[in-house]
Amino acid sequence: MPDQSKYSLNEQALRWLVILRDPSADENDRLAFERWRQADADHEAAWKRAQAVWSKADILKLGLAQSSAKNAVPLSLTDSRSRIGRRRWLQAAGGAVMASSAAFLATRPALWPDYRTSPGERRTVTLLDGSIVELGGASALSVSFSGVSRRLELLAGEAFFSVARDTARPFIVEAVQGRTRAIGTAFNIKRIDDSIIVTVVERQVEVSTDLDARIEKVTQGQQVRYRAGHLKAPQPADLLSVEGWRHGRLVFQDAPLGEVVADLERCLGGRIIFANSRLRALPVTAVFDANQAGAALGTIARTLPIQLHHLTKWFVVLSPKS
Repeated sequence: MPDQSKYSLNEQALRWLVILRDPSADENDRLAFERWRQADADHEAAWKRAQAVWSKADILKLGLAQSSAKNAVPLSLTDSRSRIGRRRWLQAAGGAVMASSAAFLATRPALWPDYRTSPGERRTVTLLDGSIVELGGASALSVSFSGVSRRLELLAGEAFFSVARDTARPFIVEAVQGRTRAIGTAFNIKRIDDSIIVTVVERQVEVSTDLDARIEKVTQGQQVRYRAGHLKAPQPADLLSVEGWRHGRLVFQDAPLGEVVADLERCLGGRIIFANSRLRALPVTAVFDANQAGAALGTIARTLPIQLHHLTKWFVVLSPKS
């Protein structure tokens, strides 16, 4: 086991957990682990936390398998070459798994939204006012209508809204720390962790956030982004790319790899993790069949300077190609 002094105790513990789960682990590994574990009470506490996170990941993995068996393609896409150096690489990836698993579990949508989809599923819902919502894969939406307003919350994923006109009741979609208000329009909202992208296909919407005093008017053919309550200025949108998922296609035009991966996760299920955050910015231009999203990840790995590493069937890590 290499020197771990530069890593947090949580990262060290998870690295040990990953190594011990590796079939190639030997007696020397186990003895080294016991020396580390017994060296300090804080090590033992970190080890218990790592086991708890991994257990939750196993529960998540089981739930994903059960909910998406008919729609999802398991994340087992690369050939055996991606496993070369797996032991060495796992030592470097453990911290990323722990952080990503914990964050994913902490930000999962409410257990009982009004509407939700499994990975790879698309669903169309007609609301009581006649508005139509199309939900992408792994998405969740709550709806609350009253005599004075129509309020919805996108808890996860992506949705396209075709809004029935009702001047007496504004149509408002909340997501993270912001909201989109529309009257008689069509627009798309995509949620990527705590980032939101609002794209207008017809007419106009107003977008505001909790931390920004201004209200951005976003018109047809434009999109606006916000994150952590900070709202950016509207920009021209590629509507073909934005609406591709509604027609069973994943369309990317110079899209950051981080956003591409988020789309693939909603099709496939499981978790795709970046070992190096700089990989998220790599541009991707491609068109994929949403029903064959599994092949897309392999194609991307062959095209870009990245490698795929499978920690489990449901956890894949992207690292720079060596």
